Amino acid sequence: MAFKYPAARRDETKMDDYHGTKICDPYTWLEDPDGAESMAFVEEQNKLTMPYLEQCSVRPQFHQRLTELYDYQKYSCPYKRGKRYFYFHNKGLQNQSVLYVQDSLDAPATVFFDPNELSEDGTVALKMGRLSEECEYFAYGLSSSGSDWVTVHFMKADDLTKLPDVLERVKFSCLAWTHDAKGVFYNCYPPQEGKTDGTETTSNINQKLYYHVMGTKQSEDILVAEFPEHPKWHSSVTISDDGRYAVLSITEGCEPVNQLWYCDLQQLPDGIKGLLPWVKLVDNFNAQYSYITNEGTVFTFHSNLDAPRYCLINIDIQKPDRKHWTTLIPQHDKDVLGSVSCVNQHHLLVNYLHDVKDILQVYELSTGKHVRDLPLDVGTVGGLSCKKKHSEFFYKFTSFTTPGIIYHCDLSEPNAEPRVFREVEVKGIKQEEYQTSQVFYPSKDGTKIPMFLVHAKGLVKDGTHPVFLYGYGGFESSIQPYYNVAYLLFVRHLGGILAVANIRGGGEYGLTWHKAGTLGNKQNCFDDFQCAAEYLIQENYTTASRIAINGASNGGLLVAACVNQRPDLFGCAVAEVGVMDMLKFHKFTIGHAWTTDYGCSDDPEQYKWLIKYSPLHNLPPPPYSGPPYPAVLLLTADHDDRVVPLHTLKYCAALQHGVGSSPGQRQPLMVRVDTRSGHGAGKPTAKAILEDTHIFSFIAETLGLSWKE
Repeated sequence: MAFKYPAARRDETKMDDYHGTKICDPYTWLEDPDGAESMAFVEEQNKLTMPYLEQCSVRPQFHQRLTELYDYQKYSCPYKRGKRYFYFHNKGLQNQSVLYVQDSLDAPATVFFDPNELSEDGTVALKMGRLSEECEYFAYGLSSSGSDWVTVHFMKADDLTKLPDVLERVKFSCLAWTHDAKGVFYNCYPPQEGKTDGTETTSNINQKLYYHVMGTKQSEDILVAEFPEHPKWHSSVTISDDGRYAVLSITEGCEPVNQLWYCDLQQLPDGIKGLLPWVKLVDNFNAQYSYITNEGTVFTFHSNLDAPRYCLINIDIQKPDRKHWTTLIPQHDKDVLGSVSCVNQHHLLVNYLHDVKDILQVYELSTGKHVRDLPLDVGTVGGLSCKKKHSEFFYKFTSFTTPGIIYHCDLSEPNAEPRVFREVEVKGIKQEEYQTSQVFYPSKDGTKIPMFLVHAKGLVKDGTHPVFLYGYGGFESSIQPYYNVAYLLFVRHLGGILAVANIRGGGEYGLTWHKAGTLGNKQNCFDDFQCAAEYLIQENYTTASRIAINGASNGGLLVAACVNQRPDLFGCAVAEVGVMDMLKFHKFTIGHAWTTDYGCSDDPEQYKWLIKYSPLHNLPPPPYSGPPYPAVLLLTADHDDRVVPLHTLKYCAALQHGVGSSPGQRQPLMVRVDTRSGHGAGKPTAKAILEDTHIFSFIAETLGLSWKE
């Protein structure tokens, strides 16, 4: 054995009965994050892993270079509230981005809100922020150590006075101001036993919708919607552009379907005093409806109703019968209708996804007619800001080699053309040294899968290049080109190829593509990903021993399932915050919402799907004599209350027990457990740099790569 792994107690008496089948769960004790045994296990694992990561040969160069190249100006699109402009800016290595304000686009900017002042190590993050319609107040939600729990605070937007109002127990919440700025709609959960700091595993159910009146205590907040018969429902309110309607979207899981209710706030003679008289426009979960805007009683929704690639529909709430609904923009033959925003009173900014690349166009709101295309290179709209009542808008372009170009356009000007408002350059990265291409490769069932490749210009296909293969494949999430300094360092200094496979389960080609990788079709995701590796080998880019695979969350599940199914196909596997126990995931925090993608082991047929690929349940027991596993690095964090750490810890214990005890296993099987850190959102810059350094140093060490200047 190359490594001596910490001994983890196996309780073979822990048996669960799934529809008559007994399944042993020997590491159930790792489900208690506060148990002395669990804490000792984490400590012992980190004692093995951290020294190994720190001694990796390329670690010092990678960390230094990543820190240097991460140190570039990062900007968000400005957005207008009242007469002022707001935008986020990070000078380079600040742990959290700072919110700035300016009176006009050429006026000096001043700090409006700086999250870096809230904690020494940057682990308190601004998770959500909303300015009231005319910019009277700023409501802002803070989260600590990466947890999904948020505490909402308030301040006056003119003189930055902090107000005493505080909202607790907020999670997966909307934040919607009424236009009179008297109050805000938000969601919270009822009190529960035990702690709620992000280290607990308690299920999140019975979310309620409240209205908070400014200047009052949270205990006096007005309950406006609750669903006691449906504990798993989530709700979210949008206030219509004219301020008259509260539009309520209700979801039950992660499937792109929702109920749609509304309330005419003008018809409340005494204002908001209790449960609102909601009108149910759609009271089933057959399709998705997202509010775009309304002209009086005619509402425009982005929808997948009979349109798997999405369309825009109009509903007049005075004639709510479906026979009166009309299509404003029909679904496209091939491209997916992505985000839509209203601007300049009567225009729509429409974003299409064409083979995983963005197209941005302007349409007329009244007729749905195409007006013009907006200039966009091959890549992604990484940000867009506009408001119906304003004539100007901003959009941000990004790609694998472009950190961000922000464009500004004012439709009130004759022949309005977008102009470059801000362009960021990263010193030390020359775009012309890199080449990005898109290939289409066949999966196991013949389906053509798109994949982006980024490598040095003039790369010779000689089968020797290390590959970093990334995938996700779930929850209708499309993985589009995005800028990541660590990826570019892998290409430039480790001689690597970045490969991003747009496997099924995502939203790259709409609902049909998504559903082809969910529930009973989940194996398609793993086949698509394995076929990406086989394509790269067949095309003589690389060999199996030089492929490193990576994914996070649902992508962590992807990596672990593929390693179990084809250990011979990869040289290294890095699974971050992965869903590893497919039989029990629905029992912890928000896991119940994912059954729409995965299914649930409580159902006999769905249990059969899950047991076939569940990473935890498909690890070989000792004595293992099959092909050695690739080097494995698992990552989790103590405040991840989205995919709780027990998934990774149980998988790690089983992996080291079964594969780690095999004499043929020379490569490390390790776990890195971060502290004061969560699922990923709001992670301070210093932590993000260290994590990427550890991941790529591990890959370089285990694939035998050396640093090239």
